[in-house]
Amino acid sequence: MEQFFTTFSARTIWTPELIVVLLLISAMYFAIIGRYRHKFENSEPVSTRRKVYFHLGLLAIYFGFGGPLYVLGHMMLSMHMLSMAIVYLIAPPLLLLGIPSWFFQAFAKIKAIRSVFLIIGFPILGLVLFNAMISFYHLPYMFDMLFMNEGWHNIYQLGMLGAAMLMWWHLIPRLTTRYDMSELKKIGYMFASGALFTPACVLIIFAGAPLYATYTDPAVWAIAMSYCLPAGADIPYELFSGEQQLALLTPLHDQQLGGASMKVIQELVYGVAIGYVFRTWMKRDKETNDKVKIKEYEMVH
Repeated sequence: MEQFFTTFSARTIWTPELIVVLLLISAMYFAIIGRYRHKFENSEPVSTRRKVYFHLGLLAIYFGFGGPLYVLGHMMLSMHMLSMAIVYLIAPPLLLLGIPSWFFQAFAKIKAIRSVFLIIGFPILGLVLFNAMISFYHLPYMFDMLFMNEGWHNIYQLGMLGAAMLMWWHLIPRLTTRYDMSELKKIGYMFASGALFTPACVLIIFAGAPLYATYTDPAVWAIAMSYCLPAGADIPYELFSGEQQLALLTPLHDQQLGGASMKVIQELVYGVAIGYVFRTWMKRDKETNDKVKIKEYEMVH
């Protein structure tokens, strides 16, 4: 790991451009919930917990799209899969939990946005779109092509993030819509998403040979790596192979580790989400039963 920090510059490793963007988003967030909150109808003070959720989401975005993990992801598939799990499975629910509902209500009043949501807000669309984009991304030809084209790679990554936000919206709705699901349907939704997520992981785990030229062909790897480096920087070929290479596992074993870790993280995150939904379900039923008992008591007395 010392070789990693001595080979790459601080700008390459820490992605200061992304840090600036995320700091600007954070500043806008505090401005909206603070100085400009009165401009939103029915706005209420935002709890510290929601502020923490939102900024943990931004931190997850950083580790998914930048920082040391992003650079390592260009040399080891396992690191790339870890960064994907963080940005697409962990960041969306944290961001949604951190944004107050009155912020979404303000945009829900705009007719054009309501019309668009009537189409893209259908639960099955978010479920299928996110998992289809994940599966398509991990097809060998698609994967290598995107890694060799920084522009398309960035666009596709943002598209997957948008699809992930859409899928998580139906599990963590921030306002009432016609597409709201019951707790039982939400649990089924999570099981369905987990099943659709599996093929991409299975393809990676059980392939008998390395699938991606990005991690096996030095020419392809050099093109992908060049997008992590400042313009004109030399490609550190010594990290790809030889005594100084960073990868501790063979490409096949690293590939299997990446697929397995992605699936394990997905199961853990979805398990927590299902537990949260189930607890909410039980709490609501208890409150309903308590209200019924109080009403019956009042009628008797």
